[in-house]
Amino acid sequence: MAEIKKIGFIGTGIMGAAMAGHLMDAGFEVSVYNRTKSKAQNLIDKGAHWFETAGKCAENQDVVITIVGYPKDVEQIYLSEGGIIDSAKAGAYLVDMTTSSPVVAEKIFAAAKAKNLNALDAPVTGGDIGAKNAALTIFVGGEESAFNAVKPVFEVLGKTIVYEGTAGAGQKTKACNQIAIAGALAGVCEAFAYAKTSGLNVEKVFQAISTGSAAGFQMSNVAKKGLDGDFNPGFMLKHFGKDLAIGLETSTAYGASLPILATVLHEVRKMEAEGKGSEGTQALLKYYGVV
Repeated sequence: MAEIKKIGFIGTGIMGAAMAGHLMDAGFEVSVYNRTKSKAQNLIDKGAHWFETAGKCAENQDVVITIVGYPKDVEQIYLSEGGIIDSAKAGAYLVDMTTSSPVVAEKIFAAAKAKNLNALDAPVTGGDIGAKNAALTIFVGGEESAFNAVKPVFEVLGKTIVYEGTAGAGQKTKACNQIAIAGALAGVCEAFAYAKTSGLNVEKVFQAISTGSAAGFQMSNVAKKGLDGDFNPGFMLKHFGKDLAIGLETSTAYGASLPILATVLHEVRKMEAEGKGSEGTQALLKYYGVV
């Protein structure tokens, strides 16, 4: 197994910039590409190599990592003419850490394999805090031998790293994660909506229930920000909507009935229509009239 030295990193947004920085700190030679160059400037100033296209960034790398916006973006940078699969050197590992569709992950895996490339779908959870603290949870699908080869890279970025199975399995697991969050976050919002409409002091209710059996990340980290009036995104509401839509669309193909997911997606889409899509997921409190 060849030693991994050179990494192309594509997508230097809220999470990607921190992740690429950790890889540089760990001693990897990192090249970067982002549609908006200014979002990569801190990494360039730190010594990262800049390339003008995703395809050029993928050339001659041992590993190529992507974390971009939507499934259509993933397809475009991997499968278009002059894209990652056209440009990567034989034997390279292609790791998509975007939350995307398992169908897209399977398509990329097949196209990569046909060109002697190793594709993994490895979406993450943990938001901006997890990225900054190198404490992400990483769900990985693809061939296990490729997972084992890239695991030292994953260990720089995350604390919980699980090989889930064949191509698409990482994306399916991420969908499970987002489905669980949808119910948990909506439940927290409903609890505070009940508190407010029944005449209780919402802050006192938070103090009372946030350390007992209702405790959890959505309560203490996400909703608390909104209750404090902070709607800056750790994870944007519009990206949450994208994730929930992937889960709902694929659940139909898999034969699963997910009414709570459908309800929360409807709520998120309504908030997006009202211009709240770039706020954090805690903005769902506004849908319920809590804040």
